[in-house]
Amino acid sequence: MSRILEQKFSIKVPEIIASWLEGDKGKVSLEKRIKGQTVDLIQKTHGYTFIVEWKSAGTLSLIASTISQLKELVAKMGDEDVIPIVAVPFMGEAGRRLCAKEKISWLDLSGNAHITAPGLRIQIEGKSNQFKSAGRPKNLFAPKSSRIARELLINPQTPLTQRELARKTNLNETLVGRIVRELERENLLIRDEKGAVRPANPNLLLDAWSESYKFDNHHIISGFTAQRTGEETMRTVAENLEKNGIEYAATGLAGAWLLSHFASFRIATFYLRDTPRPDLLKKLKITEQSNKGGNIWLVVPDDTGVFEGASKRDGAICCAHPVQIYLDLKSHPERAQEAAEAIREEYLRWGGAV
Repeated sequence: MSRILEQKFSIKVPEIIASWLEGDKGKVSLEKRIKGQTVDLIQKTHGYTFIVEWKSAGTLSLIASTISQLKELVAKMGDEDVIPIVAVPFMGEAGRRLCAKEKISWLDLSGNAHITAPGLRIQIEGKSNQFKSAGRPKNLFAPKSSRIARELLINPQTPLTQRELARKTNLNETLVGRIVRELERENLLIRDEKGAVRPANPNLLLDAWSESYKFDNHHIISGFTAQRTGEETMRTVAENLEKNGIEYAATGLAGAWLLSHFASFRIATFYLRDTPRPDLLKKLKITEQSNKGGNIWLVVPDDTGVFEGASKRDGAICCAHPVQIYLDLKSHPERAQEAAEAIREEYLRWGGAV
C-alpha cells in the first residue's frame, strides 16, 4: 500500500466510524498486536470495539484473504464483543456479495458501508468510486486476455502450462505469461510443482471477471422478428443461421433456457462472428431496431473467445458455454439475474466463495 493511501486510511477510517456515532472517535489504536496477530486499526467508542483490516484495492482475492484473517482473529478472541470490518478504497459489487455471504461488515473510503452488529446497523450505498486508479490492472480481463480465465474456468481442475494456455487460447506466450503473473499476484491462480496453473478458487476468478465484464462493449444489433414467443424466435433464427452457414452461439436468456429450461423469455440473443449484412437480416426476416426494444439481439463480440466451449443443445441449437452465459446475463433484462443464479447453481458449482 502506498504511504499516501495508508495515511488516508489511518485518518479517514476513524472519522468515518465516528460519523456513525455522534462524531466521537473514542480510542483509536493503529497496528496493534492481538493474540499474536497484528491488526491495522482498533477503535473503541460508544461501547463498540471495531477491528479494521484495510487493503489498498477491493479485489476479491484480497477481500477473501482479509475475511479469513478477521475470522481467525475473532475466533482467537473468543467471547469478546468486537465488530470486524474490511476496509478498501472502493468495494465493488462482487466484494459486497462476498462480505454478505461471509457475514462480515465493510466500509470504503468512497463513503459506502455495510455494518451489522448487535444494536448497530449502518447501510450507505450509491457513492461513486473515488479511487479508480487503484486496483486490478485494466487489461487483466480485457477481451483477448480474458481467454485465459475462460479456458481455466471451463476445466478448473486441470492445470495448464503457459505454453498449453497459449496454444489453447491462440495467444502469444509473452502475453499469456504476463496475464498469468498478474492473476497469480491477485492470488487467483495456483501453480503446481511442474509450473502448470489452475484457479485457486474458481468462484473468485469468475466473480473477479464478472465485476469488470461489460456486455455492452460488444456490438449489439437489436431487431424484431414476428414470432409469438422467445423460444420460437430462438429456434427460427437458429435454424435460418444454420441454413445460411453462419457461425453462431446462443447466449443470455436464450442460452439459459437451452441449459436449464429456466423460464420463458422474450429476447433471444446470439453471438455472430461477423456483422450481418442487410441481405442476411432480410433472409432471417429480422427488422433492425434503433434501440434494444426488439426481441432479437445479434451480437458481434469484441473477441471471438466467446465461442470457446460452445456446444449443441436441445438437439440442434449451438449454445455458448455456461461461463459465458453467466457473464452475459448480468446485463440482460427480464429474469436474467434469477437465470444467472440458476446457471451457477447447476453448472458452475465449484465450492468456496460465491
